Amino acid sequence: MNNISITDILELPLQERIQLVELIWDSVAAVPEAVEVSPELKAELERRMIEFERNPESGYSWDQVKSCLKDGSWRTA
Repeated sequence: MNNISITDILELPLQERIQLVELIWDSVAAVPEAVEVSPELKAELERRMIEFERNPESGYSWDQVKSCLKDGSWRTA
């Protein structure tokens, strides 16, 4: 492994740091089975899926979410 310090990373131009993050993220996403999900998170995801299946119209579409994020009108419940 190449040794690079945090200082070296922080001295990179912003665009290069973004590219580095993208490369790291892509390497993590390439092996999703290696990312452990806690039992608590699994239970929460299952609860949410059951809730969604009972009433799929109660949530928001991806287009609605994107629009609210872009215009800053997103609010938490």
